[in-house]
Amino acid sequence: MVARAVTIVHHEERGASCRPHPSPPPCDPAEDLRCIATTFQYLQNSGWYWGSISASEAREALLKKSEGTFLVRDSSHPQYMLALSVKTRCGPTSVRIEYSRGSFWLDSISPGLPHLQSFPDVLSLIQHYTAQGHTPQGQVSDDIHPRTRTNPAEHTAKDSSVPLKLRLPLHKPEAFPSLQHLTRLAINRHTNCTDQLPLPNPLLRYLQDYPFHI
Repeated sequence: MVARAVTIVHHEERGASCRPHPSPPPCDPAEDLRCIATTFQYLQNSGWYWGSISASEAREALLKKSEGTFLVRDSSHPQYMLALSVKTRCGPTSVRIEYSRGSFWLDSISPGLPHLQSFPDVLSLIQHYTAQGHTPQGQVSDDIHPRTRTNPAEHTAKDSSVPLKLRLPLHKPEAFPSLQHLTRLAINRHTNCTDQLPLPNPLLRYLQDYPFHI
């Protein structure tokens, strides 16, 4: 298997869009609040959202992990909400996650920036790039160049271009997934139509509360 390389932040799924970022619609604070609240609810359920840890703490957690291991944390930069920390071939690095008017995308220095995909929530973004990290052998994969920060001081670090691959999330020790959640992930890996499964409504709602497989 050949993993898809990323060289900005690590950017299928729900509502992904590839567009040249036209003039944005008028700001809707209520919609922003709904979108951000939904993303944080998903992140809390994921088990690999590490909250307000620093870039250096994320680096320490990832240092001895295999390439492609990642976690999401609060950004140390006051203008960003979240950052993606990943173990690359050069060591742990971090990429900021941008947000504007209901869409999330990776902070990028790529020449193809106007064509980067944006997503309605961070989980869709991460799942997309995790899927891209498992490109079948022989299939051409497109390089993405995220704006990475290898220095633990994320907000002062010099930007560099490092190939990123997303493979496995790193769960917090105290947030290891329950058997119920692992079952939900397994079901989500095999169907995109959970509402059509012959299950009781409470179980269907549980599946729909986290429609991802990572």
